[in-house]
Amino acid sequence: MPPKMAMFLLVFHLLCLPIFGSDPDPVQDHCVPKTKFGAGRTARFSVLCKNSSEVTTDDFVFSGMKNFTANFSETGLAALSVNPSLFPGLNTLGMSFVRADLRVGGINPPHSHPRATEIAYVVRGSVYSGFVDSANRVFARVIEEGEVMVYPRGLVHFQMNVGEKPASIFGSLNSQNAGMQKIPATVFGSGINSELLEKAFGLSPKQIGQMRRKFDPKTTR
Repeated sequence: MPPKMAMFLLVFHLLCLPIFGSDPDPVQDHCVPKTKFGAGRTARFSVLCKNSSEVTTDDFVFSGMKNFTANFSETGLAALSVNPSLFPGLNTLGMSFVRADLRVGGINPPHSHPRATEIAYVVRGSVYSGFVDSANRVFARVIEEGEVMVYPRGLVHFQMNVGEKPASIFGSLNSQNAGMQKIPATVFGSGINSELLEKAFGLSPKQIGQMRRKFDPKTTR
């Protein structure tokens, strides 16, 4: 292989590593962020870490789940997403988690996490759960209490309580900043050109306006 080509491939590979990789590997055991700026080690995410002597067991314990007060949306979903902003002990560890409660008949609308694979564990209830792959194939079934389902990174997934009691789900994601795109809000609440949406979905201007008002609070027309 010519030297210039070899050098190009090496540089291309190095440049693409941050794109194709997930969260960077930690360079220390932990990095509990300092609440105030001061002396300390610098973390991978430009956050100052506490000195090891200042870190306590409580930094690695989160009690917000047991005291969670469900505030249900109109879809019957109440969720608590936990990342380093709520639980600083997660910082640089490459993970986050979520608790989701569903009323009877409630749904977690189709959405995706562009930077994480998710594992969902049903704590109680019966939940219709699934995802859609890039070939537009649906993988879905009812999962019961004690069962687990995995949603591959970046793929659209969803949940619906099909039982006769409220359901609770615990989700774990392999990124501390998984991101989320809710499909209805992304399509109709993001400001995409109305004419394009009319042509894409075969809807009238009036119908597009109704969808915009539903998913974009800033829309008044």
